[in-house]
Parts: sequence; C-alpha cells; structure tokens
Amino acid sequence: MKTLYDVQQLLKKFGIYVYVGKRMWDIELMALELDYLRQAQVIDEPTFVQAKLVLTREHRIEEKREQEKLK
Repeated sequence: MKTLYDVQQLLKKFGIYVYVGKRMWDIELMALELDYLRQAQVIDEPTFVQAKLVLTREHRIEEKREQEKLK
C-alpha cells in the first residue's frame, strides 16, 4: 500500500466511501475510519500501520500545499 488510492480501495472493501469535498478532510476522515476498523479487529496491524503511514504522508503534503497558498 503506497498511495491514497490504495487506502481508498482498502476502505471500499468494507463499504466505506469517503468524499467530503476537501482533500484534507477526506484524509482525516479516512484515518478515523481506519481507526474504527482496527478497533473492530477487521484489519490486521501491518495493514493498519501501512495505511496510517500513507495517510500521514498525504496529510503533510496537503498541509504544505495550503501553506504555499497563503504565501
């Protein structure tokens, strides 16, 4: 799992479709959904960790993008 698309496909397997309209919010909501799936023990720890790492990286990229807009 290397991209945000991969995380979306993982969530899709469980019937979870995330689209809020702002990429940053989508990433944050996906992270919450992953937490819920892990708490329910539906996904294993390595998959959870890899997906969280992808989301963390994408979140940082979006934060940088928003900072650039403010300059």
